[in-house]
Amino acid sequence: MARRRVYKIRKRKKNRRKLLLFLVPLFILGLGASAYAASIYVKAKSVMDDSYKSIGTSDKRKTAVNPMADNVSILFIGVDDSTKRKFNGHARSDALMLATFNKKEKSIKLLSIPRDSYVYIPGKDRYTKINAAHAYGGPKTTIQTIEHLLDVPVDYYVRMNFNAFIDVVDALNGIDVDVPYDLREQDSKDHKEAIHLKPGMQTLDGEQALALARTRHHDSDIQRGERQQQILKAIMTKATSVGAVTKYTDVIQAVGNNMETNLKFTEMKSFLSYVTSGAGLNIETIKLKGADNYTDGIYYYKLDETSVEEVKATLQKHLNVTSKDDTNGSADSSSY
Repeated sequence: MARRRVYKIRKRKKNRRKLLLFLVPLFILGLGASAYAASIYVKAKSVMDDSYKSIGTSDKRKTAVNPMADNVSILFIGVDDSTKRKFNGHARSDALMLATFNKKEKSIKLLSIPRDSYVYIPGKDRYTKINAAHAYGGPKTTIQTIEHLLDVPVDYYVRMNFNAFIDVVDALNGIDVDVPYDLREQDSKDHKEAIHLKPGMQTLDGEQALALARTRHHDSDIQRGERQQQILKAIMTKATSVGAVTKYTDVIQAVGNNMETNLKFTEMKSFLSYVTSGAGLNIETIKLKGADNYTDGIYYYKLDETSVEEVKATLQKHLNVTSKDDTNGSADSSSY
């Protein structure tokens, strides 16, 4: 029991830096599409072109997808590759979220994947924490691992580091979030208890949103994932409001060189329809259930097999693909 308590304390400190890296690029998807017809087109295109890096087509696709016509998925990968961490090569991922987009329904499903999930990593032929996949082989290995776990194609990825989050929220003049409890958390400069939030709906600046995203004093990894999903929705809502248009240049600048993706700028236009569908953003959050597990003194999150199968079925249906099939599964396909 003493070892378990010590590990939890160490684990809590280790995860202080985890934040919503996936929410910045998801916002940029809609932003880039909006910018296509606006005066900031050149700036947005320049940023996205510099961030582009192809890793080929998903192993579960026969041909490349077209987000203008097909249901697609995007994996958001958050990493802390700061100079303070002094990483050599790929860092472990600190945040993973898979988003699936259904073209016909104009709906989005968001799945947070706990970083300590015990999974099989193809290519390494071993079971370990899912966050190790990025350290082994970057986005490509991470995608292969998630495709093996969930049996769905991962068409695109967006990888972000920590540097842009605060600037993006501040560029939007803050976001409106319901804080669930009294919170005292360190800031981005590691000043202890520099951020104090009280319960209730309120507008948070970048530092405050970061503190809420990464705290783990009062809940679990799963609940933290749900909280991060709520913050993601808050950013999307603020970013698509009328008053946010004047802030787009600042937001694009905040992203800067902190993003890598295999999404081309021209492909991002297709995501505008999800933002302007008329009924507002249609986002459903889902989660993987599991339980804490210790093996040889090492903590893992052991995924519940029934939950994994349920999530598989949900995502396959949303993408309109058949289990263990590599069909492209367009919105009008009958493959599922």
